[in-house]
Amino acid sequence: MRSRATILQGSLALCIAASMGLAACSKKAEDTSATTTTTTTEATPAETPAATPAAAPAAAVAADNTDTVSGVKYASYTGDAAKGETDFITCKTCHAIEEGVNKIGPSLHNVVGRKAGTVAGFTYSAANKGSGITWTPEKLFQYLEAPQRVVPGTKMTFAGFSDPQKRADVIAYLKKNSGM
Repeated sequence: MRSRATILQGSLALCIAASMGLAACSKKAEDTSATTTTTTTEATPAETPAATPAAAPAAAVAADNTDTVSGVKYASYTGDAAKGETDFITCKTCHAIEEGVNKIGPSLHNVVGRKAGTVAGFTYSAANKGSGITWTPEKLFQYLEAPQRVVPGTKMTFAGFSDPQKRADVIAYLKKNSGM
């Protein structure tokens, strides 16, 4: 039977060996980089590349434009409110359908036909509030495909529903809860 001291010495020896191995690997990497030579030359003003302008934020889609990335139209789909209620589970993390219940996102009660950025008690992004959008079914269909494309700078971080039928179903559910 081994003594406790022997086990501790063995463990210590193992740790030291592992450390030395790591140090050797680290040293080798340092040595390799030390042998690499980099030559730089100073560019004359005529050779200096022009400063690249900062990327401008994407332009918002016009408030009356309902074109989707995929090219499909809302009118080509018939939404199913029951399926939309199931798909709305994704939305429930941030939104409630009940009137006056704001979460991370505003209440979506009566959203269809409502002007963007108008729910009382919710602090909207300037982008959303100033978008000029009225949430028609067609605009919602476009927005739910790629929210950041339609309203760049919106606080909504959801990537969107790529499936157009799923978008139509969610809109049917929202319409049902908007008295339509």
